Amino acid sequence: MSRRIDARNGSVDSRDETPAVDRRTVLRSGAAGVATLGGVALAGCIGDDNGGDGEYQMTIISSPAGFDDQAFNDNALSGLEEAADEWDIDINQIEATDQGEYSQRQADAAEAEPDLIVLVADQHTEPLRENAPEYPDVNWMLINNVVEEDNVSGWIEMNHEMSFLAGVGAGTLTHEEIEYEGSETDPDESIVGFVGGEEIPLIESFEVSYQQGVEWVDDSIEVLTGYGGSFNDPSGVNDQAVSQIESGADIVWHAASAAGEGVFEAASNNDRFAIGVDSDQSVSFDSYQDVILGSAIKALDEATYTVAEAVVDDDWESVQGEQNLSTEGEQIDWVTGQAFEGEMPDSLDQNIEDAKQAIVDGEINFECGPTGC
Repeated sequence: MSRRIDARNGSVDSRDETPAVDRRTVLRSGAAGVATLGGVALAGCIGDDNGGDGEYQMTIISSPAGFDDQAFNDNALSGLEEAADEWDIDINQIEATDQGEYSQRQADAAEAEPDLIVLVADQHTEPLRENAPEYPDVNWMLINNVVEEDNVSGWIEMNHEMSFLAGVGAGTLTHEEIEYEGSETDPDESIVGFVGGEEIPLIESFEVSYQQGVEWVDDSIEVLTGYGGSFNDPSGVNDQAVSQIESGADIVWHAASAAGEGVFEAASNNDRFAIGVDSDQSVSFDSYQDVILGSAIKALDEATYTVAEAVVDDDWESVQGEQNLSTEGEQIDWVTGQAFEGEMPDSLDQNIEDAKQAIVDGEINFECGPTGC
């Protein structure tokens, strides 16, 4: 059965209509492993079983975090995999962790003339400004930004909204007495933390919007922040999280993709809690489910599925240009961790729902946009 969201054009602040969403799916990709050479993975095909002779050829090029991040990249890939289960699609998966090589990687992929190339993350934007007009017969999907070319579908995720909800969750739960499997909050202190991967404008927007969400609950809550320096190495992220916990933080949220595992490890080893990002990380990092209170999520899998479907249906116009994933469209949300379902205080559901309505009603004066401040 076909599942899709209705893409819409317009500015990132547009709230004139709500995309139709039959359901929100939170998926963890079962992406096949890829061998890496010089920061670029050797491409491999997944999808149908006919040895790469599918009717449609689609390529996905990773962000610097790479695949198997159990977050951003895997979420994007899972939508293509779902489309491949439904239609005769081969998926060429290219892991490219060296941002400096993105222009060449895009061009190399385009030379094969696939039906669609999905570019995961804003870091692909500038190279695409050159490559999209150079390869006008290739359809491109850009995640986290827009390039004004007829062959580009640019998806702006309202990351500031997602981060705000993470802050509301953290700000609510740090005031509550929560004890589980040896971990506990300290409501007398009410200190929370944030750890980003690389200190770039996109992640700085996550940080500031998270702080706004915490302050929306209670502006007396202290927010500790830091950066681990990587999206794929958990060690620096772990060091930051441990430092914040030692300084009193009882809940730490991360925006560090695969490196976010360092936050979960820090919470587990120091009897505190964490919050996941992008997808339900209590599922994808199930060995840490005892400390993951919830996750701020975005249904990126629905976006990649929708674009793949538009290619199959020869309906590129429906996804061309700027598209949005938003709270209003129900593609951005909060999910409680699987170990805590049915156990969270009523204040959490109430505050999350109130915050979502405030976002939809335009009552939140965001300091940052979805891709930077």
